[in-house]
Amino acid sequence: MTETTQINQQLLENWHRRRRWARAGIGYTLFIALTLVFLSPLLFAALSSIKTDPLEYPPKLLSPQLNPRNWVQAARLGRQGGENAFFGGFTPGSTIEFDITYLTPHSQTPEPPEVIIPKRRPGAGLGAVFEETYAADYALVGPVRQIDQRPGSKEIDGATVDGLLTTYGFSVSYQGDGPRISRVPLDATVPPGQIYTGSTITASRIERRGRVASFDTISPGFLGYIFRNYQRVFQEAKSITSGTSLFTNWFGNSFFFALVRVITNLLLASMAGYALARFTFRGRHLVFMLLLVAQMVPVQVIFISNYLVLRDGIWGLSNIFGTPTLLNNIWGLIIGGAGTMIEAAKVFLMKQYFESLPRQIEEAARIDGASEWTTYWRVMFPMARPALGALVILSFQGAWNEFFWSFIILTSPDEIKTLPIGLLSFRQIYGTAGDWGLILAGAMLSALPVVILFIVFQKYFLEGVSFGGTKG
Repeated sequence: MTETTQINQQLLENWHRRRRWARAGIGYTLFIALTLVFLSPLLFAALSSIKTDPLEYPPKLLSPQLNPRNWVQAARLGRQGGENAFFGGFTPGSTIEFDITYLTPHSQTPEPPEVIIPKRRPGAGLGAVFEETYAADYALVGPVRQIDQRPGSKEIDGATVDGLLTTYGFSVSYQGDGPRISRVPLDATVPPGQIYTGSTITASRIERRGRVASFDTISPGFLGYIFRNYQRVFQEAKSITSGTSLFTNWFGNSFFFALVRVITNLLLASMAGYALARFTFRGRHLVFMLLLVAQMVPVQVIFISNYLVLRDGIWGLSNIFGTPTLLNNIWGLIIGGAGTMIEAAKVFLMKQYFESLPRQIEEAARIDGASEWTTYWRVMFPMARPALGALVILSFQGAWNEFFWSFIILTSPDEIKTLPIGLLSFRQIYGTAGDWGLILAGAMLSALPVVILFIVFQKYFLEGVSFGGTKG
């Protein structure tokens, strides 16, 4: 091989190497772009759920809740008000030191704000009918005093306004004895023209054409400040009859329903799948065909007949659960929901998986004296972990997001609803008032169990689904 040929060969190899790297770069860039496209709505919803006003326009990714300075101040104010740096509050004998700064144009004379502790509920939702302890009944606002003044400016709508930056300080103290109070709302009002520029923690809202700086609470604590909407989900939405947290009830109902569906599908679908895969009996193919047909029947086709059966208590069997009807009962959803206790698709998945396992394993177990049940339970069931992992995720996700049957069966009282129906109630109650922060927080919390389950079982899920795809 001549030297020229060697050089050409080297150049060709370099060209192929650069081409491979270019293809890999394009592939990774495309993958990252698609990931951002699919995850962006979830990320934006997560960021919006911690904002005081998720409907702000134009929307911003950053909010005061993501400012580390506010985290430190919220923890300090929480210790001052409620001796709790995480969730704050207002306890007898406590004193909260607060300051607020305004820019006054040179044409005006700075005037201190009028500070009041208003009687204001956190929202206009389900908890509005309950009696609340107001911080205004116990709080005493100290004198507002000027603590700093210096020249400054602020850019407003593209124009720079020059003037004096004046900082005022005051205290809010808890007078006498009384209960622990979770919130200390505050309103600071100034004459027209003075511009709010900052405070110990950022104001929740600026109202009345910039005159009023409004705070939901001035002693939130670190977690109470960042995750206020999440705190509200549990504290505000309460049952009118029992006074319990509706979100907790909905979460518990959904979890119980999903847990029962996972267990029944694990046991019944695996046993049915094993029987169809391994046992030879008359009508086996007919059963399998019926199984395939059952997958093709929409739930909406049979919901009227199922509804009537549940309404009549499954011909008296509902007395086992101490009720004449299974409507508005979580057991009605578990027993009567189409495909709830055992789903045809899950039986199909397990049948296909058991058929892929070698028969020699069962024959070896039987030679050792194992019965049919022992062979299934002790030998074959543990070997089906990939398919069972996929079955757990699919069953839990399907039950957790179940909406149609829950909407038909569970109508009242509010405590017996599941999470998807409860979130619909949130939308109807808080959405009409424009209070979307609480709704977003509830939606994000409802997504967490499925995400956690997928992370735990993702290995088995991928193996099981890839197997089902190749076999099916």
